[in-house]
Amino acid sequence: MFATQTLEGSKTEQYAQLLEQARALFHGERDRIANAANLSALLYHALPSLNWAGFYFFDGTELVVGPFQGLPACVRIPLDKGVCGAAATTRQTQRIADVHAFPGHIACDSASNSEVVIPLIASDGRLIGVLDLDSPELDRFDADDQRGLEAIAHAFVETVA
Repeated sequence: MFATQTLEGSKTEQYAQLLEQARALFHGERDRIANAANLSALLYHALPSLNWAGFYFFDGTELVVGPFQGLPACVRIPLDKGVCGAAATTRQTQRIADVHAFPGHIACDSASNSEVVIPLIASDGRLIGVLDLDSPELDRFDADDQRGLEAIAHAFVETVA
């Protein structure tokens, strides 16, 4: 069985360890729901100060909630709404220090104060969805978090694209 290992070292080293753990979870598995479920659990339990970690998948029209850890979430997000919609539309990571200052923020969990959302883009340019992490802390995510999570999201996309 898989057990989360305690992360050690600098934040960069910790994300390298998380990436290694994620790749171990993905090994031999191509199902996006299975991999998204395991990755959500890994991130939620390994990273401090999160209140939500999970996926929204693009159904051709809007983002639809996928596997996650945390309180129940908004089920559907239009591409022109919220941080997740902005990440999907721009295809750029959105790192928001204070979600309450973000125009059009969708408050699925009123305890969320900061958020990072990484778009999931297939090698052919097709939008798969987004990886979304929320925190009750303001300014929880920094550039190291963004780089580490983008690498992990890329590893996820490699397994399902």
